[in-house]
Amino acid sequence: MESTVASKLESLLKLQSIDSQLDEIRRVRGDLPEEVRDLEDEIEGYEVRVRKFDDDVASLNEAIAQRKQSIKDAEGLIRKYEDQQSNVRNNREYDAITKEIELQKLEIQIAEKKIKEAHYQIEQKNNEVEGTKHRLEERRKDLENKKHELDQIVSESEEEEQKLEHDRTEASTHIEERLLSAYNRIRKNVRNGLAVVTVKRDACGGCFNTVPPQRQADIAAQKKVIVCEHCGRILAGVEQRIF
Repeated sequence: MESTVASKLESLLKLQSIDSQLDEIRRVRGDLPEEVRDLEDEIEGYEVRVRKFDDDVASLNEAIAQRKQSIKDAEGLIRKYEDQQSNVRNNREYDAITKEIELQKLEIQIAEKKIKEAHYQIEQKNNEVEGTKHRLEERRKDLENKKHELDQIVSESEEEEQKLEHDRTEASTHIEERLLSAYNRIRKNVRNGLAVVTVKRDACGGCFNTVPPQRQADIAAQKKVIVCEHCGRILAGVEQRIF
């Protein structure tokens, strides 16, 4: 049997009450969940930076080893050419070997310069990475503290939150999908999370704009679902004023 508008509005009010309690529980946590996520992202960024430093230093050390080997190879060639100079047959051969020796010496000078530059870069990167590791350690401590604080708050309300989540799931089953979608959409678009309100003191309980008497009568009759013309919230009833 199709539910009446009154029962639909009653189900919506019940769901709103549950959601408001859940909102309050999460409000107590404040910005802690977001702060924890931000710290986790920041830590991940620092860790990526440290790994890049390590990779860069490893590459520089590998380049240094290669250049040292190049120096050894060049020194070996120089000795070889010097031995050959002793057995040259003419000045042209001597000059050619002399040029080869000079070329190898130049290669050694370039390699030594590159090694010195690489050592300087490693020193600079080590200084940078020390600062990064220091900030990383500080952020890890901050994250540990924030997580501990958040875990304490969550543990205090965990049982109640689980019950409310169960109640919310149960309450949602009694609301048709179209109406439930509208309710969820309104909740996302309002700052206080109130999608279903009543008229209090002739005003919308969400935006506090005045609701005309005839419209209040229609709301009280509960013949159809009526929304506030100012804020779009569902108006589920009219609270009687007590004089």
